[in-house]
Formats: sequence, structure tokens, C-alpha cells
Amino acid sequence: MSFAYSLIGLGLSIAKIAAFGNDAPGNFLTGFGFYEPFWLVDFANICIVVHLVGAYQVFCQPIYTVVEGWCSRRWPESKFITKGYPVTIWFYGIFHLNIFRLIWRTFYVIVTCVIAMIFPFFNSVLGLIGAFSFWPLTMYFPMEMYISRAKIRRCSFVWIWLKVLISTCLVVSLLAAAGSIQGIIKDVTAYKPFTSIS
Repeated sequence: MSFAYSLIGLGLSIAKIAAFGNDAPGNFLTGFGFYEPFWLVDFANICIVVHLVGAYQVFCQPIYTVVEGWCSRRWPESKFITKGYPVTIWFYGIFHLNIFRLIWRTFYVIVTCVIAMIFPFFNSVLGLIGAFSFWPLTMYFPMEMYISRAKIRRCSFVWIWLKVLISTCLVVSLLAAAGSIQGIIKDVTAYKPFTSIS
């Protein structure tokens, strides 16, 4: 399902660039002065926030795991790092609260938010992250797993077209990364800390 959504998003991005070229606004809803009806713009922004919060959680979990695992191995006798305190939560049961985990994750979120505010090239940076993560996570690994699981013969018709699709999406990701880097370079020339550019 996420593969289908990614292809739809890729198609919409290509259509937006084909239609508007370099004049395509970063915020497509309000970039052309479209602010009516307010509820539609607000609903779209709420959907973007929900999407980004979920994506942030997905991308941060490996970082949390690596740091917490390293600290547990480095200081295995530390109660601050390893001990969980039972807290009863209604309708959930007992939750084991780890103070180190609470402080570390809160600190990480604060630091990333401050960095995002200092360097506010939101659309360009988001495009760069999307370009780097789209091809391996949405195209290459899922397609290779499908080829392996379905036991598709090498050099068969389906195998060739899947490889063409993988290669095409790699080229699109590289072009998107180049465009995002160009956008970041352009934004740096008008950079002011804690001021939104895009």
C-alpha cells in the first residue's frame, strides 16, 4: 500500500513540476493565493502534521534504539539507565517508565526542533530527505524482496521491467536530490536564523 502511495506522490510531483516548472510553490495549496475555504487549508495542514509526526517517529526509532542500547552496554550497572519504574495508566495497565529514556528522547526532540528552526529550509531539506529515502526504502528493497520471494527468473519479462522501474526511480531520486541541494544553496544566500524561507 505504501508503494502505491509513493508512486501516486511521485506522479503528482512530476505533474506539478511539468505544469509549473520552477514557479511551482513549496506549499501548493496557499502558494497561488488560495486561502478559501479556510477549513480545507486547515484540514490539509492537519494531515501534513499527522504525516510528519508519524514519519518523524519512524525515522527516530533507530536512533533512539542505538543510543539506548549503547548506554545500556556501556553502563549496565546504572539504575538511571536500566531501571524502569512501574506507573499505572488507566485503560492500559502498568507502564514501565525509564527516566533516562524520557530525558534522552525529550532532549533529542528539543535539539532537532531547534536545529529545524535555525535552518528553516523546510521544503528543500524535506525534499532532500525524501530523495534519499524514497529509492532505497520504497523501491529497491521492497522490489528486491518481491523478486526473491516470488522467485522471478533472472532476465524474464517481469524481472526486466521491475529492474527498469527501480532504475528509473533511482534517476528520479538523484534528480530530486540535486534539485533539493540547489534549493538549499539558493536559500542559504538569503539565510536569517529563525526565519522561514520556504
